[in-house]
Amino acid sequence: MSANVEVLRGSQVVGASAREAVLPAVAAARAASQWNLENFAREQIRGLVRRVFFANGDRAVKHVVFSAAGPDLDVSGICGQVAWALAGETRAHVALVESGHQAAELPYTRDPVREAASIRSSSTQIAINLWRVQRGEFGECGGESGTAMHWLPCLAELRNEFEYAAIQGPAAGVSSEAALLGQLTDGIVLVLGARKTRQATALKIKETLEAAECRILGTVLMERTFPIPARIYHRL
Repeated sequence: MSANVEVLRGSQVVGASAREAVLPAVAAARAASQWNLENFAREQIRGLVRRVFFANGDRAVKHVVFSAAGPDLDVSGICGQVAWALAGETRAHVALVESGHQAAELPYTRDPVREAASIRSSSTQIAINLWRVQRGEFGECGGESGTAMHWLPCLAELRNEFEYAAIQGPAAGVSSEAALLGQLTDGIVLVLGARKTRQATALKIKETLEAAECRILGTVLMERTFPIPARIYHRL
């Protein structure tokens, strides 16, 4: 007779008090076996939003730049998840500002009709209080692209129409524009790659941002792996 059958038969004669004693352990094991990576990621993003936007004391944080440590990391996914989570935490208007590289590289041409319209009216509404904004949708942005003279009016217009914004910035490790955006907004969140960003590189970027008086609100680690503990693996 197999051990499995012996265990099954034994469980049929366990008293009520004994069953009640093991129920918490069974429930815990079942919960562990149902661990879900997507749910875990959502909780991490929600926690990030609450720490960055709603836990900074007297100094309000509403417009934040998300910048990768290097060009080989894509922050668009992080930015989008943060914007969606942020829209779920407040009733205020939220902007997801995407890089729009092609539009940003074009020389600025004054368009009175477009400038008369608001950013919100020319953007894409993707939720009740969330809009997707391309950089090319900004109105009175003059000056050379990537300079303070370009960004100051852009960000002023953005603040006028959206209480919160998650802004996809350029890579901090290769562009000084990331530090500039960090200065002109409420701060910057640095995105690192678990398998791509070297510690020395991250420290150098941190020192550069701090030297530029850029407020670093936190860091996000992408591409992290989660090995399954043996006690959970055997229950799957």
